[in-house]
Amino acid sequence: MGLRVSFELDDNDLTHFRLIMREARKAAARMAPEDIVAAAEELLQDIGTTGTPGFIQERIDKLRLLLRMMSDLEWRLPHQEATRVLNALAYFTEPDDLIPDHIPGLGFLDDAIMVELVVRELEHEIEAYRDFCEFRREHSATSRDDWLIERREELQQRMRSRREASRQDNARPEPRLLD
Repeated sequence: MGLRVSFELDDNDLTHFRLIMREARKAAARMAPEDIVAAAEELLQDIGTTGTPGFIQERIDKLRLLLRMMSDLEWRLPHQEATRVLNALAYFTEPDDLIPDHIPGLGFLDDAIMVELVVRELEHEIEAYRDFCEFRREHSATSRDDWLIERREELQQRMRSRREASRQDNARPEPRLLD
């Protein structure tokens, strides 16, 4: 029998996470994009799959998706969006984070919270990428390059339009971690 525990991050909490993200981005700015991706992949290896609480593992799976998005050569994420994803991954390059990772059960809680925050900001990028992967699976390899290019461009344009519409729909825009 599971137990549901929830909490709400208030403006002060979000400000704290924004400051942490800003510092991580500064440190990661001196790193090559492939090193940022490698550091996030190393975190995934450190976490593993055994003994990790389910609520942490769910968020870690979202981090895996961001990494696949960055390394998918057919997706070819444009520079602006790739920068947003790299900014999200920057937090995971820091070996010293809010809660030391070696603490059983809770060590990756801060990582899970940060994943949840950045995934919310990257919702349109993630949705477009998932749709692209589904489209790619559904179509045969004949004239693959042509339809992949066309579909990728359609989905990336949709991603930008939806992100902009979300920003305009919000009377009080949410604080941004990645811009």
